[in-house]
Amino acid sequence: MMVHAASRSALARMRERLAEVLPQLPGADGSHELAEQLYAAAGVLAEQPRLRRTLGDPASQPADRVGLVRRLFGSRLDEPAVGLLADAVSQRWSSPWDLADSLEMLADDALLAAAERQGELDQVEDELFRFERILGSAGELVSALDEQGVPAERRQGLLRTLLTGKVNRITAELLNHAVASGRKRSLLLAIDDLLEASAARRERSVARVVSATELSQQQTERLAASLSQLYGRPISVRSAVDPSVRGGLQVRVGDEVIDGTISSRLAAARAALAG
Repeated sequence: MMVHAASRSALARMRERLAEVLPQLPGADGSHELAEQLYAAAGVLAEQPRLRRTLGDPASQPADRVGLVRRLFGSRLDEPAVGLLADAVSQRWSSPWDLADSLEMLADDALLAAAERQGELDQVEDELFRFERILGSAGELVSALDEQGVPAERRQGLLRTLLTGKVNRITAELLNHAVASGRKRSLLLAIDDLLEASAARRERSVARVVSATELSQQQTERLAASLSQLYGRPISVRSAVDPSVRGGLQVRVGDEVIDGTISSRLAAARAALAG
């Protein structure tokens, strides 16, 4: 996560540039290819510290950094990716690592854009949320997928056994890159970032809802309307079933949790009696 103002501002400008580039690409396939090339560029910077420091050095001339990018990547990547990479290195970043991380974020955004163009963004969001719920109750699985001491190929292989034939292609690719990245230390946090990025594409926030039984479409729509009114902005609901909550709802919007489940009330009552 970028915490310094310079990098946050640079990333915001790069997302604006990406939004300008995406409509010029040939449909979802173009967005998908751009994502792959941005991931590749981010991987090069992650593996080559000297190049990363040179391209992220705010003391050097932006034109020199842009020229270096075009010499190194001009024959390896398509112009949309090279152009974005050149724009990125011309920005001022608080840390060279922030430059590399921003390319991964832009690649994630491009894949989400591909899903949106195909009318599959709702499905991708829902699958990310449901996988997040699975991981949340499977500590050993999370540890295996996050273990940096294990080669990325093995962790990706484990992920494939879990996802093949069960999720959208773009969902699988987003998770695959998150597992392979040396910068995304926690898959759960990476999924959280992806859900927020997906919601931001449609200028709304996402509410993660857990209930004891499946919510109907009507219940989901009423809940989304109520939360949108409460927070003063559009809210997209992603729901999952967890019988252990027994009844009621647990709702998380960003860092805020509204826990109205029976299990939480019982836990509170037991704590009060014990006191």
